[in-house]
Amino acid sequence: MEDPAKQELIRRRHFSFRLNFFFFCTFLLFSILIVRLALLQFVEGKRYSEEESSNTIMSHAIPPIRGNIFTRDNYPIATSVSTQSLYYTVEPGNKNKDTVIELARKLEQAFAKYGKPEAALKAEEIIKLMDVGYDLNKNKTKDPSYFSVPRKIKGDLTQEEIAYFSWYRDELKGIDIQEESIRQYNNDKRVAVQLTGYLKQFSGARNTNGLKFYQEKAKSTDPTEKYLDNEYVGFDGIEYMYQEELRGKNGVKSYPVNAEGKIVGGVTLTRPEKGQNLYLTIDKDVQLTAQEAIMSHLEYIKNPARDRYTYAPNATTGYAVAMEVDTGNVVAMASMPDYDPSVWYGGLTDDEWNSILLYYRNGAISDVPANWPDPKERAKHPSSLVYLGSTIKPLTVLIGLQEKLISVNETYYDSGSTTFGKDKTKISNSDSRAWGPLNAISAIAHSSNTYMTDMIGLRLYGRQNGLNTWDSYMKQFGLGVLTESGLLGESKGVVDYFHEAEKASSQSALARASWGQMGRYTPLQLVQYTAMLANRGKRLKPQFVGRFETYDGQLLKEPGPVVLNEVNFPKEYWDAVQRGMEQVNKSGFDGFPYTVATKTGTSTQSVAGKDVDNAVFIAYAPAQKPKLAVAVVVPEGGFGSYGAAPIARKIFDAYDRAIGLTGTPNPNAGLVPASP
Repeated sequence: MEDPAKQELIRRRHFSFRLNFFFFCTFLLFSILIVRLALLQFVEGKRYSEEESSNTIMSHAIPPIRGNIFTRDNYPIATSVSTQSLYYTVEPGNKNKDTVIELARKLEQAFAKYGKPEAALKAEEIIKLMDVGYDLNKNKTKDPSYFSVPRKIKGDLTQEEIAYFSWYRDELKGIDIQEESIRQYNNDKRVAVQLTGYLKQFSGARNTNGLKFYQEKAKSTDPTEKYLDNEYVGFDGIEYMYQEELRGKNGVKSYPVNAEGKIVGGVTLTRPEKGQNLYLTIDKDVQLTAQEAIMSHLEYIKNPARDRYTYAPNATTGYAVAMEVDTGNVVAMASMPDYDPSVWYGGLTDDEWNSILLYYRNGAISDVPANWPDPKERAKHPSSLVYLGSTIKPLTVLIGLQEKLISVNETYYDSGSTTFGKDKTKISNSDSRAWGPLNAISAIAHSSNTYMTDMIGLRLYGRQNGLNTWDSYMKQFGLGVLTESGLLGESKGVVDYFHEAEKASSQSALARASWGQMGRYTPLQLVQYTAMLANRGKRLKPQFVGRFETYDGQLLKEPGPVVLNEVNFPKEYWDAVQRGMEQVNKSGFDGFPYTVATKTGTSTQSVAGKDVDNAVFIAYAPAQKPKLAVAVVVPEGGFGSYGAAPIARKIFDAYDRAIGLTGTPNPNAGLVPASP
């Protein structure tokens, strides 16, 4: 056996060696690390810093699925269909033309094999859509328009195409599939086409005068707000008015790229938020009835077999608006003829544009020309903005009473005509009819032009600033000012009484304005004014959306009535005006089961040196507890009683059936004769 002391000495020597070796290795490692850190900081630091700074986070917006538009009774007007589209992203510094052309040929083969035959694309077309700056023959033409922004190659992919491109995504460099939506309009029964509006690509919207909202959006660099050039956006009507609510919020796809534009890291995806669903105040059945009533009545009054009161051979357009008296909810807005709004998708051909040129704008809120294709002939006919004619007379009487120009029972003898001014300008009733003794009530009932002229127009002229007083009342009742509907392109109307005062005299202006010849207004303004007569002084903002919901049906908000301004007149004045309106003779209301307050209007205006008669009609019912106000305008429709009133009757009946003029739907309204 070995000496224990010797063994202990050997063990200690081995331990000392191992410990020293360990410290040596540790020292060596730390030395290497220190040297490496020094090299990184002083030798290679600049290069790595430059490389780091050259990497950029690229982000692009993913547009959301657009919300749907329904009527108040859940009928789809405009819906979005989800679809999958193929996009290609151009990377800066990509000089390999052969690779890109090979990709285009692969896509051509895939489209032909897995896609719809009618939607197949050739490699030449695909190269152009890629926007890589050269053609299939590799001829350099120009640089790409922009980098790192996806180009749409093809939309509405089939399931087979989606499966193929998803499976071979890694081999098809630059290719990506994105979800987007296609707007579809219900053409089985077109509902309120011009009110709903239409979509066009953002690239056109941002360059259109008057669309400042999109011009501002084009300046945005924030991917959460940015619109894509090929994205479809609202261009008119509800589609434009509620663009942000309908559109939803962008998704964002972000990834790091180096100085050459190559992706050098993982992709971060924030999914888009779907747009809201809008439920309009428009009722499908009331709206369709208004549309059909206008078109059928236009055909009826153009028939030469009609008598002189009904025959209107040049009537080509018609407009009607129905508004609830207490809420301002617009349940029908018809601008006829209308058109198929889906023609806007993908761009219009010249033939398509010419076919809708006279129809695409909303004549119920703006100045729309007559439906005559030949421009020279069109200039001979009135637009949608017409004089109100005798429909102004209820307001004229209210002004006379409020300004103490007349009293309710003051008697005036109507001889059929009157004169004013030094030159004895003559004003006559329709057919120069002499009505004899009249008061404020019977003057409305018989639509006396002479009463309005002598008792109100000329008496107001005798007051200081009489024309300004008249103008003030017009604006308080919504005539000559915007209805504040919010619709794009709404007209204030055309105020002619100030022009007449400059051209002739204030006396002439007030004399003619008193019976409706000095102001041309929209049907929406007319129905707002009518509702104000019905609710006795409250000018309500027209409402078009009853509720907003999330895409999955959660209620967001329900707009309530908005009173824009209010006038306070004695009850006696309102009662007198209503009694006069209840006694007005009108066509088409035989058997109507409710008392209705109406006013007919035959508005004469000069167009291209020739006088034409426009049919205008306003009404509200039931008179004792008004629920619905209706205004109808038929340019060149002749007498309001015959050219417009029958249309209004059908609208009242449709509302009674669908909603109820007494609050309860009456399914037989207008379908069976009323009981004696």
